Amino acid sequence: MAKSIMIQGTMSSAGKSFLCAALARTFVQDGYRVMPFKSQNMALNSFVTKEGLEMGRAQVMQAEAACVDPICAMNPILLKPTSDVGSQVIVNGEVLGNMRAREYFAYKKQLIPEILKAYHKLEEMADIIVIEGAGSPAEINLKDNDIVNMGLAKIVDAPVLLAGDIDRGGVFAQLLGTVMLLPKDEQERVKGLIINKFRGDKSILDSGIKMLEERAGIPVVATVPYMDVQVEDEDSLTDRFQVKAHGQIDFAVIRYPHISNFTDFNVFEQFPEVGVRYVTNPRDLGEPDVIFLPGSKNTIGDLIWMRETGMELQIKRIADRVPVFGVCGGYQMLGETVSDPEGVESQEMAVQNDGSVLTVDGETLGVDAWSGARAAKAVREIRGMGLLPVNTVLMGNKTRTQTDGKLGEISGIFEALTGRHYEGYEIHMGKTTYTENAHASLGGSGTTPGIVCISPNGMCAGSYIHGIFDTAEVAGALVKSVAERRGIVLGQGLQMDYRTFKETQYNKMADIFRTNVDMDLIYRIMGMK
Repeated sequence: MAKSIMIQGTMSSAGKSFLCAALARTFVQDGYRVMPFKSQNMALNSFVTKEGLEMGRAQVMQAEAACVDPICAMNPILLKPTSDVGSQVIVNGEVLGNMRAREYFAYKKQLIPEILKAYHKLEEMADIIVIEGAGSPAEINLKDNDIVNMGLAKIVDAPVLLAGDIDRGGVFAQLLGTVMLLPKDEQERVKGLIINKFRGDKSILDSGIKMLEERAGIPVVATVPYMDVQVEDEDSLTDRFQVKAHGQIDFAVIRYPHISNFTDFNVFEQFPEVGVRYVTNPRDLGEPDVIFLPGSKNTIGDLIWMRETGMELQIKRIADRVPVFGVCGGYQMLGETVSDPEGVESQEMAVQNDGSVLTVDGETLGVDAWSGARAAKAVREIRGMGLLPVNTVLMGNKTRTQTDGKLGEISGIFEALTGRHYEGYEIHMGKTTYTENAHASLGGSGTTPGIVCISPNGMCAGSYIHGIFDTAEVAGALVKSVAERRGIVLGQGLQMDYRTFKETQYNKMADIFRTNVDMDLIYRIMGMK
C-alpha cells in the first residue's frame, strides 16, 4: 500500500498547492513514485486529460512536479463556480450538473465512494500519495460534511502537516488557533507544523517556534522561505492579479468576474522584456502591445460585465491599432452574437439594455427593462463585440479534447504564428461558425473557422485552444514579432519550451524545500524510517 502525507492550511492561500508540489518533487528526487491528490477542488482553471476528462490545474501542476501524466483520479471532484452561489459539479472528469451551494453541501457525502475509488486507483500506481486539503480544517460550519480536510484524512488514515502563511501576519495565532479548534482525535492527526512564505532571518523566529511547539505539542517541521518561482497557482487568490507587471512589451489580460484558465498567459512571464498584467478597470487598459481576452466560465455574464464597465467600448476604440486575441470564452465574446438556446448559462444575472440584449426567454426587452436590479430570466442571445465574423451557439455537450499540430496560414498582425507547432486542449460548451458569407470573404470554403480565426483587417484573432502559446515556437514568434514592430532588441533564451522552463522551476522549489525542512522527520511521520 502507498504511504500518504497530507498538507492542510490554516486558510486559503496558505501555500498548500506549492508545498505539495515541492514535496512531490523532493520525493521523486529521492527515488519514489509519487501521485498528487485533492478530493475536491474549487477552481476555474481546468485541464483536459489524454482521456478527454476534466480536472483542476493545481493537480496538473503537482503531477508535473511528480513527473507523471495528470489523470482525473488526482482530482475526482471539481467545482467550477458559475455564480456567487452556485457551481458546475464535475465528478471523475464528467459534468454531473449545476448545483447551488446549499444543494451541493447536502449532497457531497454521497460522493465519498467516488473519492475512495479514485484514491485507491492512485494507491496502485504510487509509493507515496501527497494529499492537498482545502481552506482550513477548523471551519466549524463545514466540519459535519467534510470530505476534503480532516474528514478525508480520517478515511484514508493520512498524517497531516498544517501550514500557515507568515507573509500575511499572525502565523502563530493561525497555527495554534487552528489546532485548538480541532477535536482531540484530529489534533493527534496533525504531526507537524509548517511556517510558510517567510522573508528574512529565520533565527528571529526561534522563541516563537519554541512557544508554539510547547503549546501545540506538535513540532515545527519547516520554515519555508517565500519561493520566487513561476509555476501555476490557484486562480481565486493568485498574486498575479495584484502584481502591476511592467516590461518593454506590454501584454494586458482582461480580468472579468468569471475568468478561467488565465494560465494560458503564464508562458510570457519567462521573457524578461514582457510584462503581463491583469486589467479590471478600463481606465487602466491604456494601449498595450496585445490585449488578451481569456477563457470564461460564464461567457454571456462576463460579456455583459464588459459592456457595463465600459471595457468593451475601450477595447473597440483601440482595436484598429492594438491587436486583440481571444481564447475560448474570450474568442466567443469577440464574435457577432452568442446564443444560449438551451439555457446552458442560465442563472439570474444583471443585464442592461443598450441594444446588447436581444431576447430573454423569447421576450424582447425594452428601453425601460434595465433598472439596476438582477434580471429574473437568463439571457438567451446577446450581441458580441463584433470584432470577428463569427456566431456562437452554446450547447449542453462539453467539448473536451487534447490537440496538437501546426497552425495554418495566418494573415495580418499575427502572421508570425503561421506554421508554428502548438499543443493544447479544448474545453468549452459551444460551437462557433462564420457569419453568412464571411468565410467566403476570408478565402475559406467551410463555415467553421480553423484553429485560429482572423478578422478581415487582420488585427483580431480567436481560438478555442487553451495552451496555444505554451510551445516555444508560438510564444517566441509572438513576442519576437511584437518586439520587431516596436524596435525592441530581445535577449537570449527565446526558444525555451514552457514545459522545460517549468521543470527548472519545480527543481528550484524542491531545492528550497529540502534545504528548509526536516525530511527525516517527515519520513518518520509517514512510517518510512
